[in-house]
This record gives sequence, C-alpha cells and structure tokens, in this order.
Amino acid sequence: MLSDKIKHEIEHEAAMFERRSGACIDALRIVQRERGWVDDQSVKDVAALLEMTPDEVDSVATFYNLILRRPVGRHVIRICTSVSCWLMGLEPMLAHLEKTLGIGLGQTTADGRFTLIPNQCLGTCDHAPAFMIDDDLHRDLDPEKLDAILANYK
Repeated sequence: MLSDKIKHEIEHEAAMFERRSGACIDALRIVQRERGWVDDQSVKDVAALLEMTPDEVDSVATFYNLILRRPVGRHVIRICTSVSCWLMGLEPMLAHLEKTLGIGLGQTTADGRFTLIPNQCLGTCDHAPAFMIDDDLHRDLDPEKLDAILANYK
C-alpha cells in the first residue's frame, strides 16, 4: 500500500502530463526512493493510481534499468559493461571489485551494504571504465581506486 506522501508526490507528477500514464517512470522512482526497490504490490498500486494495468507498469519497470524490482543493499553499484569499458580495462576492475566485496554480479553483500549489478551503458565512454554507486558516477577507474571509493559508502 502506498503511503499518503507517495500518493501525493505521484499525483503531483501525474498532473503535469496529458495522460496520467506519462508519470509512470516518475511514480516508480518515487516509490523506489522511499522503499529502496519496487515490489509487486507497489506496481499494482501505481497502476491503479495512474489508470494503467499492472502489466503496463511492470513493463516500464523492467525495461527502465534504474528501477529495481527486488531488494538490494544500502548502496547499489551499477558497473558499466559496455564495449568501451571492456576495452579500457573493465575485466581486472570487476575481478577486484568482486573479490573485495565477496559477491558476483546480481548479488548483495552479506552485510547488506552493497548490491552489484551490470549496466549496459553509463554514457561516459570517454572516461571508461566507470560505475555508479547510488547516484554518484565514478570514472577512469582502476583496481587501486576502488578501495578508496568503496570506503566512502558506509
């Protein structure tokens, strides 16, 4: 069930569109900001609020790679897996990251601190390899920089 605060924010966004469904991504981001991810009940609730079917909302949620459809850690690491990042040294960086965190792609650390997920492109090919932690973009990476960056996320 969506809180009154979430409903109010979604209604505010929906009012800016000719069709309420135009606020679908915004609504999903609002839910995720408050809860950390978007569960099945939230998909149904957003659908009802925006006059859409749950399948339509789920299609948007699963297409848009910044919407998380399962529980994640406190910090989400989106590692760019584009060709540019691979060519510029993603492989040793990813191996170091997996070893340091003790997890692979799609997994969450035992302490719930980090979730590591692939992201096809972060749009910073001129500074590859790159990843995002939450909303923070980190570029021109190498294994030595990773430990210092990770230490900033408690």
